[in-house]
Order: sequence, then structure tokens, then C-alpha cells
Amino acid sequence: MYFTDRGIEELESRRGEEEITFEWLAARLQEFVDLNPEFEIPVERLATWLARLDDDEEE
Repeated sequence: MYFTDRGIEELESRRGEEEITFEWLAARLQEFVDLNPEFEIPVERLATWLARLDDDEEE
């Protein structure tokens, strides 16, 4: 188990029943990066990965 799995599991247990929009998620990610600029690259990579998730299916 990776250390980050704990955070993912906590997110799922606390907020797993909620429905959110990608607009809301994008705003929270931007807010996080504003508060923690050292995480800009990992957050950008996650956002790009999420944005392009279905690209492989279109080819």
C-alpha cells in the first residue's frame, strides 16, 4: 500500500457519496496549488491525466 492510499481512502470514506462537477474539482485543485505551489507539477499531471482519460478509447 502506498502512503497516498490512506488519503484516497479517507476521501472516499468522507465524501464518497457526494456528487461533484469537474468545475468544482478544478476550482479545488487551483485553490490547493495556490496554497501549496510546490505541488503545481503533480496537480497539473493529475488534471491532464483526468482530462485525457478517454483519449485512448477514441483512437
